[in-house]
Amino acid sequence: MLAAGIWLLAALGTSRPTALGLDAPATQFSAARADAVLGRLLGGQHPRPAGSAENAAVRSRILKELTSVGIPTRISTQMSCFSENRWNTISCGTVTNILAQVSQGSGKEIVLMAHADSVAAGPGAGDDASGVATILEAVRALKARTKIGGHPVRILFTDGEENGMLGAAAYLRDPKARARTGAVINMEARGNQGPSYLFQTGAGDAKLIDLYARAMPQFAASSLYAEIYKYLPNDTDMTPFLTAGIPGTNFAFIGNAAQYHTSLDRRENIDPRSLQQHGENALGVTEALRGADLGALKSENAIYLDILGRWLPRLPASWSLGLSVAVFVLIALAGRGPFKARRSLLAFLIPPLLLVGAIGLGFGLHGLASWISGEPDPSFAHPLALRLSLAFGVFGVALLAARAASAVACWLWLAGLAAVCAIWAPGIVPYFLFPCLVAAPLLLLGRGSDLALLIAALAGLVIWLSFNHGSEAIMGLRLHPLFMVTAAFGLITLLPLLAKARGLGAGAALSLVAAVVLAAVAGLQPAYSSTAPQRLNLGYLEQDGKALWLADPVPHLPASLRAAADFSATPQRLVQMAYVAPAGRARHPAPQATVTRSGDTVTLDLATDGDGVSLQVPAKAKLRAVTVGGITTPAPERTFSITCGTPDCAKARIVLQLGSAEPFDLTLVAYARGLPAEGDKFLKARPAWAVPSQGGDRIFLAAKIAIPGR
Repeated sequence: MLAAGIWLLAALGTSRPTALGLDAPATQFSAARADAVLGRLLGGQHPRPAGSAENAAVRSRILKELTSVGIPTRISTQMSCFSENRWNTISCGTVTNILAQVSQGSGKEIVLMAHADSVAAGPGAGDDASGVATILEAVRALKARTKIGGHPVRILFTDGEENGMLGAAAYLRDPKARARTGAVINMEARGNQGPSYLFQTGAGDAKLIDLYARAMPQFAASSLYAEIYKYLPNDTDMTPFLTAGIPGTNFAFIGNAAQYHTSLDRRENIDPRSLQQHGENALGVTEALRGADLGALKSENAIYLDILGRWLPRLPASWSLGLSVAVFVLIALAGRGPFKARRSLLAFLIPPLLLVGAIGLGFGLHGLASWISGEPDPSFAHPLALRLSLAFGVFGVALLAARAASAVACWLWLAGLAAVCAIWAPGIVPYFLFPCLVAAPLLLLGRGSDLALLIAALAGLVIWLSFNHGSEAIMGLRLHPLFMVTAAFGLITLLPLLAKARGLGAGAALSLVAAVVLAAVAGLQPAYSSTAPQRLNLGYLEQDGKALWLADPVPHLPASLRAAADFSATPQRLVQMAYVAPAGRARHPAPQATVTRSGDTVTLDLATDGDGVSLQVPAKAKLRAVTVGGITTPAPERTFSITCGTPDCAKARIVLQLGSAEPFDLTLVAYARGLPAEGDKFLKARPAWAVPSQGGDRIFLAAKIAIPGR
């Protein structure tokens, strides 16, 4: 009951601001006013990818909003490219950024940033029109305040973020803009609900975290988020700024990610409290940065986490190893006494056995639900039953483990892991260290009393079960090992108290039976719904004189789509992995390119139509560099993709620098949004619980382009 109550406290009791109405004081951020701005910007809520007519229409509305509050504004249109070493691709396109000078001042500028474009599959109300509206309302409130002086504040509404941070890269390509930027505040979204998290700051963030802690009344931050973010396939406009060595804060709300990058990312689905906290973050941090020494922002790294949104304990990361060793020693001293080898060894093995058992059971329960459902993510739309199943499962394992548990052994493991993480993954240290800082003196002075064990357990449970609740927003319960591990770590702190309870065996049996029953219930529920739909793009491809229908390689293609065409039994690799069905002969001109080779330099003058193009260059070409629109980007001499994602790219000149003298073929693909008229039957056959996402439905025209030898 204690653990369940703390989980509910994390879910329902975390401190968040109340959404303010239209009558809020002019100097405060109001979610209602921001929502009104959002409505004016979005109009009919259509997708607005870079280079589209809707993109230009929304840009005009943004300019009108800025003019209405008297902020001088200009636009900047240019070709831009961006790539990272971890990618095997370069993204390019022509983008139009909006730059607005909110206030003058002395010293370097504070840049408030959000991106004005969206993916092609949805209207992007959360991602990232909400960021644009948040900044517009925040600067209105900023201008209503009487305080003057400090650092100048600039707005940067980028274009082409969804293409690969093109607008941010274009801004930083101007050396003057780069030199005058002292700090950046980026407003993002990966959903439409939940807290506005401070999820990224960059290296040397201790002073920046102190500034955030002093400026905000509520918190949603952890040094762990940056550790997790490094392994996610996501980037934001903050990436080019951090690469350039510019400090800043990256805020996003990530709840209800099922609607992210789909047609459901609409204004009416955004939680006003998320918008309010987003705005208070933007306004509060901007005000704090205006009076800060931006040159001194970079310091040492910090470790930190918020406690229920109310407190933000933090320490210099350099202290983490020493403190971890210190609490380890204190806890070890608390365990002084008669040594019984067999019992002590078993007690020491209990925490890792609990972790292994919890993870293994999680695979079993999720596997059972998946087997019954026939889907790899059976709880995507209805997570409650599987969430309860996993919770009962890990609690059942904890009851079994509690019989041989020892308080000292449990806490030694947590302190030891804090020391290990201090060396290898500092961001996660506070989840181990902070509870140990509470437990160590209690164990040493409390002599194992129930009250001392309870207070220590409360510290661990609050931290780990808050993490457990928040972790579900990352990838849902498909990432069940994370759910089980965080729950298990919380319960490790409770094992010494559970060890004193009666009926552990019966309780464990009942918990495990409930876990199995609930897993079966989860498998019987539909995996997807109209509000949490499956992502399923459709496509039409012409290649080698043939036409084909395409459908995303989901685990089970819906029967209604199979009834509409003779799709292949398994996905095939063409321009992308997809189920394919015959669509007759090609009836559009294939994309073309005029090829000129001079030594190791190959020039391609494209001649096609569409919303963008991509080139697939084989490894044998040993591609060393790519030039698009006068921008040269190094390449890694392996298989490489070049994407130019705006309509003008169809007539672009692309220059390749090669390291091979051999002839080869590359694949040129022109794509356009939507499907041909004959594709209407597939749109009707796509179930209501499935929607396009990301780039959406597309027409692809592909051709091999022969590159002669040197």
